[in-house]
Amino acid sequence: MFETAELGRTIGKAEFQQREPELRTKLLAAQEELKGAKFPVIIVIGGVDGAGKGETVNILHEWMDPRYLEAHAFGPLTDEESERPEFWRFWRLLPPKGRIGIFFGSWYTRPIVERVYGLSKGSALKAALVRINNFERELADDGALVLKFWLHLSKEGQKKRLKKLEKNPRTRWRVTDSDWKHFKLYDRFRKVSEKALRETSTGHAPWIVIEGGDTNYRHLTAGTELLTRLTKRLAQEKEKAARPKPPKPEIVKGDQPTILDSLDLTKTLEKKAFTRRLEDLQGRLNMLYRQAVVRKVGSILVFEGPDAAGKGSTIRRITAALDARGYQVIPVAAPTQEERGQHYLWRFWRHLPRAGRVTVYDRSWYGRVLVERVEGFCSEEDWQRAYGEINDFEEQLCEHGILVLKFWIQVSPDEQLRRFKEREQISFKRYKITEEDYRNREKWPGYEVAANEMIGRTSSEFAPWTLVEGDNKYYARLKVMQTFCDRLAKAVK
Repeated sequence: MFETAELGRTIGKAEFQQREPELRTKLLAAQEELKGAKFPVIIVIGGVDGAGKGETVNILHEWMDPRYLEAHAFGPLTDEESERPEFWRFWRLLPPKGRIGIFFGSWYTRPIVERVYGLSKGSALKAALVRINNFERELADDGALVLKFWLHLSKEGQKKRLKKLEKNPRTRWRVTDSDWKHFKLYDRFRKVSEKALRETSTGHAPWIVIEGGDTNYRHLTAGTELLTRLTKRLAQEKEKAARPKPPKPEIVKGDQPTILDSLDLTKTLEKKAFTRRLEDLQGRLNMLYRQAVVRKVGSILVFEGPDAAGKGSTIRRITAALDARGYQVIPVAAPTQEERGQHYLWRFWRHLPRAGRVTVYDRSWYGRVLVERVEGFCSEEDWQRAYGEINDFEEQLCEHGILVLKFWIQVSPDEQLRRFKEREQISFKRYKITEEDYRNREKWPGYEVAANEMIGRTSSEFAPWTLVEGDNKYYARLKVMQTFCDRLAKAVK
């Protein structure tokens, strides 16, 4: 791919001064239009040391409105970052719709550097590139414009550039021992980088290779490429907005029994037996939790199910056995304005637990294939694609060593209605009942079909679903507690 760079290309000062004002004006106009668009722009800046990566970031800040553009530079992992999956540090900094985010040093740095230094095998690099492609595909499928600039220098050009920077007292600080060490490995870096770029230059996230030897050429080329692709995308979005929206499909349950139909909702447990067994399980959970803290094993618990299934009361029995400083409960409602500006997984990535801690999601990312599907809040293409995205997300969590438990608590329509009526009679529970709860009952068959497909397509070996018979709350609570204890015991061995 590096052969595509125009080696030795230069632009004189006079030409640069002639072209720069028009380019800056058009970039600002495009950025202004972007503010009202429904997609973000993600710019990745990579390349050879000394090729002007930092200068390119700086010039884009100078040419555009910095209030709507944010750059992020990445160094070694912090303690907070190392305790979470690798892509957490990138997900939480993604720009919202209508904004531009620049990633200087990115998800490419670690795989390339480790392979060059022999710290990883070729298979590890290949696996990392597959994950990168999946990540960028998710961003692009959600609407993001992903632009990746690789600033290239020949071996002689890099040597010349580093010496020039080192000679000038004002730029000497830019050259480090690491830069010269990398220069000695130039051929190795070129080979590994070539492979990485070749396998990750896709139609939705292509690499743009720019010769970095001449500052004027580099800046104008990067700015022009950004303008061209952003302008094209804005025009496409206008055309897309003018198309009529398809009608919302209605989900109809067939005659075939579902996974949820197989549950025996008559299972029961007496209160006295429940109380005695609960104390035992809470004691066991507390001891296992302490071991998990020492071994730095984090846990994520996901609770899904119909309204009034008992998710909240079950969660309270679990957290009663934990140190309040070591867990967080995330109640998931309709996305806020901030959250609507991001990929739907963003608000869940940002709450991932640190090592040894617990995060409980009271409803979760499965809303994409449940409420958003049934209510028509997203297209069929969106929710169909979400199954793979969710499986990939959970796989990253488990690969990092996080224990993922997913509970679907099922209740019958009759039991749900009984609980609704009961809540209406209790003053401190009335707030839990809304007109929307009754409206959702009318769509029970649709939710059941969606839940059945969700369970079948996302119950994996590393993150299986646990189906809980919930008509008897005592039985349901103990089944969840027992499952958590058993899974955690295996994880901390």
